[in-house]
Amino acid sequence: MHMKRKPKFGQNFLIDDTARHAIVGALGDLRNRTVIEIGPGHGSITEILADRCQRLIAIELDPALAAELTFRFRNQPQVEIVQLDVLKADVRALVPEGETADVIGNLPYYITSDILLKLFAAGSTGIIARAVLMMQREVADRVSAAPGIRDYGLLSATAQMNAQVEHLFTLPPSAFSPPPDVYSTVLRLQFAPRFAELGVDAVGFDAFLKQTFAQKRKTLQNNLRAAGYSAEQLAAVWPASIPPQARAESLPLGPMAELYKALRSSVDVV
Repeated sequence: MHMKRKPKFGQNFLIDDTARHAIVGALGDLRNRTVIEIGPGHGSITEILADRCQRLIAIELDPALAAELTFRFRNQPQVEIVQLDVLKADVRALVPEGETADVIGNLPYYITSDILLKLFAAGSTGIIARAVLMMQREVADRVSAAPGIRDYGLLSATAQMNAQVEHLFTLPPSAFSPPPDVYSTVLRLQFAPRFAELGVDAVGFDAFLKQTFAQKRKTLQNNLRAAGYSAEQLAAVWPASIPPQARAESLPLGPMAELYKALRSSVDVV
């Protein structure tokens, strides 16, 4: 697992037997499922998945590891090893028409957010049903943080607009070889986009969230002023459910969606 920028393809490989079985077990019954594995490495999780799921697509960036895995699983036709940068993968093309897939992965630290955003986009179209993902503990804390908690921010809000996030367990450096400098946390995500429920469009609301969290120490009003809304516009539509000096990180997604819709309506009227 990448924990920081290291030499190309440098990894920390999971060696804890209990942990690898727990990670796969967290996906549930896989007998009729397609599973996409991100960063299989030497295949410690891959070998468990291969015997449990209907189809396994393992995406590995390192050509040497991809070749090793291709040879190792050459007699298991349900396993496909794809040598590719996961950020360039077309998730829709990997999943059979009309089906959904589950995702499992040991996410490289420096592109964790990028991978999550890619998965959220796929989840919003119904392609991905659930994911069990391991990442640096500090990042996992941000993904799963509740409003009002210090770690809550844009990544938290975006994740929770797209999925139900469950904190499963945390692993020490000794679970990996070589041991990284940080702890790693495993999260389970059940993809359940809330855009329709909250009555907002995904593209517009995502952009709005970025504006509201632009400067974390600023109030919500000041961030929106910086984004181009006038004080008069904000005063005219400001919901009673939001304190005037509130910061974005203190607010649940419901009131944020209420404010977004009010601002959109005021612009449409104008």
